[in-house]
Amino acid sequence: MDSSIRVQSLIKKFGDFTAVNNISFEVNQGEIFAFLGPNGAGKTTTIKMLTTLLRPTSGTLLLMGTNPTKDQDSARKSFGIVFQDPSLDEELTAYENLHFHAVLYGVPKQIAAKRIKELLEVVELSDRKNDLVKTFSGGMRRRLEIARGLLHHPHIFFLDEPTIGLDPQTRNQIWEYIKKLNKEEGITIFFTTHYMEEADRVANRIAVIDHGTIIAIDTPQAIKKKAKAQTLEDAFLSLTGHQLRDEKASAVEHMRMRRQMWRGR
Repeated sequence: MDSSIRVQSLIKKFGDFTAVNNISFEVNQGEIFAFLGPNGAGKTTTIKMLTTLLRPTSGTLLLMGTNPTKDQDSARKSFGIVFQDPSLDEELTAYENLHFHAVLYGVPKQIAAKRIKELLEVVELSDRKNDLVKTFSGGMRRRLEIARGLLHHPHIFFLDEPTIGLDPQTRNQIWEYIKKLNKEEGITIFFTTHYMEEADRVANRIAVIDHGTIIAIDTPQAIKKKAKAQTLEDAFLSLTGHQLRDEKASAVEHMRMRRQMWRGR
């Protein structure tokens, strides 16, 4: 089976701090792949490297055969992304947010109009297309971000904690949308989450990263079996430990990453 994502010997350092430490993995085309880890484990840093927002210290990345470090424009056309933090323009309508994204990605006007209509129907926001985003609930905003990320027909869809802070009903609804798109359009899904039951229910395979190193990669069932755990949460705790993580260390990593991004390195 062909790979959508191929990562080989990937390292990312911020000064003397190693955020991602020599990781390698592949994600198959059409696969739903969960990337799990405690706070500060290196999840978001890895996603930022995959999506051209950070340059690796060393190692190789390929998205649909394109190196995002060397050919950023081509790589960006191959993926869509829903960031962990909200990224919609609240002063624009739902339709205007999608139209602006279409312009940025060079989607032809007639194709964009049809695609926007289709996606608004998929995420059940057609009746709110002319409403300002600042009037939307958290779940509606997430659904609109999903529609925006899919507008240019990406081959890979990155979702960094897409359901954080949402109620169980909205979380389930969003995952139904994502699974449907994965099935109907064959899009590869790469996501992070702290909700272990989501990963257990949705993912074909899971990678667990801790302290910048991948410590397990397999199907949810195999990971639970190896850890002799009934639930994925118990398996996750068995792999990563029960100790509370140092939020300060996580914040230091975040600040180092932000400084390096602003410097353009």
